[in-house]
Amino acid sequence: MVSTHAPHRTFCYQKLGQSLFCARTPLLCTIGILVFALSAFPQARQIAPQTAPLEGNRPGEAPIAQFKSKMTGTVVDSSGAVVVGAHVTFATDGGSQSQQVLSDSNGQFAFDGLIPGAFRLTVEAEGFAPQISSGILKEGETLVIPQIELAVAPSKTDVQVSLSPIEVAQEEIKDEEKQRVLGVLPNFYVTYDPHPQPLIAKQKFSLAWKMIVDPATFGVVGLIAGVQQANNSFRDYGQGASGYGKRYAASYADLVSGTIIGAAILPSVLKQDPRYFYKGGGSTRSRTLYALANSVVCKGDNGRWQANYSNILGSLAAGGISNLYYPASDRNGARLTFENAAVGIGATGIVNVLQEFVISKVTRGAPKPPSD
Repeated sequence: MVSTHAPHRTFCYQKLGQSLFCARTPLLCTIGILVFALSAFPQARQIAPQTAPLEGNRPGEAPIAQFKSKMTGTVVDSSGAVVVGAHVTFATDGGSQSQQVLSDSNGQFAFDGLIPGAFRLTVEAEGFAPQISSGILKEGETLVIPQIELAVAPSKTDVQVSLSPIEVAQEEIKDEEKQRVLGVLPNFYVTYDPHPQPLIAKQKFSLAWKMIVDPATFGVVGLIAGVQQANNSFRDYGQGASGYGKRYAASYADLVSGTIIGAAILPSVLKQDPRYFYKGGGSTRSRTLYALANSVVCKGDNGRWQANYSNILGSLAAGGISNLYYPASDRNGARLTFENAAVGIGATGIVNVLQEFVISKVTRGAPKPPSD
């Protein structure tokens, strides 16, 4: 319509202008020009919207999409059965949009109002391996995803390997067998572990055996026999090599009988631990009393403190056996037996005190003792 009448209207207004101009009236000439301008204005308003940029766009930017897209699909397992409650996540590559839905009772899911373009679809469900796919979504498209088949996730089995109490105790014994005072003298019957495992009978006998056959043990026994010979103790043994040999044999017999009976046989029968449990902390008084008390009390294999029958009876048994090989003049029957037992218990208490304050500091393989 515009193209049909516009030339006619223009021609008429031109004629009007010419008539007014010919009248040689300035006002009418001005009115004529104004009327002519207003007659052309509707045409400009009709053309402007066709060339102006879309609202909201900036120069150089792509036009904003006017039509959102949709997506649907179904989640199944390897057997074709639908997967209910699968987590389906839609995300654009640029990260400008992300949506998550759950598959329904039919295994289906749907997204609406999606921004077209490159996307990534992630499907996750308990017991299945996650499935990730990607593609390009067109503007205004309703994309139907082919069936998404989830594979069963590989099973994981956490296996915790731990040592049995007997194996732990064996490892503790290995550490104790490395403990040597000044790097020479065996200090096997002390444990610095705050929570040691109890020993079985086999381990108690093994530890006793290693103690009595240790080379340093033979050296200590030789030193004791030498002191006895120098003091002419058990004079009926005489002097010279023969007397020294008898004293050596008697001293070694004392050590073997006391160790085997008091640290292996009786602890196995009575289920008691023959080791000294290093305290290491507390006041000097408390540690001293603790060390002295451990000559007559000990820990049972059940972890409870109890009378140290193994040490007491072991000392009595060793004293009684010594009557078989000491000279008759030095036996004195039961007297010697109880004297030897009392000496053994007292010596144990003194050694325990030394363990707390001195020996632990000069024992190779022992942990660093805490400050007093």
